[in-house]
Amino acid sequence: MKKHIVCFGDSNTHGYCADPNDCADGGDRFNEDERWTCLLQKGLGEDYLVLEEGLSGRTSVFNDPLHECMSGLDVIYSTLMSHEPVDLLIIMLGTNDTKERLGVSAACISIGMERLIMKAKTVMAWRDGRPNILVICPPHIGEGLYLRPEGDAMGLGCPEKSRALSRYLEPVARNQHCAYLDAEGVAEFNRLDCMHLTRRGHRQLAEKLTALVPTLLS
Repeated sequence: MKKHIVCFGDSNTHGYCADPNDCADGGDRFNEDERWTCLLQKGLGEDYLVLEEGLSGRTSVFNDPLHECMSGLDVIYSTLMSHEPVDLLIIMLGTNDTKERLGVSAACISIGMERLIMKAKTVMAWRDGRPNILVICPPHIGEGLYLRPEGDAMGLGCPEKSRALSRYLEPVARNQHCAYLDAEGVAEFNRLDCMHLTRRGHRQLAEKLTALVPTLLS
């Protein structure tokens, strides 16, 4: 059986494209030749199965009063069980957690992430019963967010909380014996809404993970 890698995230795992001019198909989702999950599959080869579990708007543990089913905590059990046996869980969340309406700080976001990790570890879906998790801190949300309508919906404080997040997430990953990657400076965000990966950013992240993932599965 192939090694199962579950990629659990938000719109940047789903492949949302904020700039149709940056997408080969001119749509609002990068295609299978552009998304980092698909590129990771190609880079790793046929001995691996990369499973996309990205949902736009997803948070680590926080319920969104405007949209249902956004908490990752609520679905991590069913997600992992659907793909058992799981060899590696890649979690890239935190961007949506910064929304003003959720009312949480970067420190609280990291606490939520730790709770999500702890829940994931308890799920009986791991190959040989051994949890294996990579936490990716998303790139920083840019100040240009507030020049777009999306900025009004996200609310105040998002860039600041996003910049602070890595400082809290890294020790959480270490304490929970998870691998950790800070995607700031690795994968670029676009300059339109300043919170979604460009096509180049997807490729950059895939290249980084293609080199990293095999070392986590040896």
